[in-house]
Amino acid sequence: MSVLNQKTIKKTITFEGVALHSGKLVNMQIKPSQANTGIIFKRTDLKNNNIVIPGIFNVSSALFCTTISNDYGVKISTIEHLMGAFYGTGIDNALVEVDGDELPILDGSAQHYVDAIDKSGLEISNLPIKVIKIEKEINFKDGNKFISLEPSKLSLDIDFEIKYNNSLIGKQRNLVKVYEDDLSSIFNSRTFCLYEDIDKLKKMNLAKGGSLENAIVVQNEKILNKGGLRNKLEFVNHKILDCMGDLYLSGYKIIGKLTCSQGGHKLTNQLLRKVFANNSNFSIIEVRENKVPHSFINKRYLKSIA
Repeated sequence: MSVLNQKTIKKTITFEGVALHSGKLVNMQIKPSQANTGIIFKRTDLKNNNIVIPGIFNVSSALFCTTISNDYGVKISTIEHLMGAFYGTGIDNALVEVDGDELPILDGSAQHYVDAIDKSGLEISNLPIKVIKIEKEINFKDGNKFISLEPSKLSLDIDFEIKYNNSLIGKQRNLVKVYEDDLSSIFNSRTFCLYEDIDKLKKMNLAKGGSLENAIVVQNEKILNKGGLRNKLEFVNHKILDCMGDLYLSGYKIIGKLTCSQGGHKLTNQLLRKVFANNSNFSIIEVRENKVPHSFINKRYLKSIA
């Protein structure tokens, strides 16, 4: 059975935790799912119309987090860290059940998700994966913000840059080869905010569940969290995690090179909408063993299968 076949988790995974923006306690389960079902979210607190599919055109809000909705207005928000974990660990199919409209923030990174997926292990189907191959360079600009996606041979490269007036964060840039590099520093990088923005977020009815337990808080030139940063590029690495999660709303893994400066959820979604507005911009390929070398498969996939 090929490591390039579709994968799901072997065992149901359970999480409980506070939601970042609503502040509510959330219960969530990730369950194994059959091949070709993709990632599906289900609101268990609702009896009807409770299925929400993560998709580019189902993003109803990209303000401070990614929110998806179905045709009945049922929504689930802050899905990007889990989607990034699915992308990086090779999960093609899973059913995510949650008893509210927002996923738990846990420690503000994807690390708890990744650890639980690794502990569960991966179940390999007998059906090959499919990937999206970018055929043309597409870009999108919004003032000083810029994002582009261009063709690549066999990889997904994310070249991401952030620029903050805060001197501690400043300018950071990192390039990650998603299918080849060790993604540990991406998975364990936490969401962050400036101390002076907290009141503004609260007035917007956001970040009610935020704390030093689930976010990095920067005040002037000081990090308020005990222990400081987990890695020296944690700020930009978290943006890369978010980007991976938002890219996975395309439904498949992507072969291409993404370059972004000062972007976020909204910019990534706007770019993807532009890419998928024209079928000539991309192709969907069924990946079989004789077509793609194992370098396409991240090393951690092989660990989970072993």
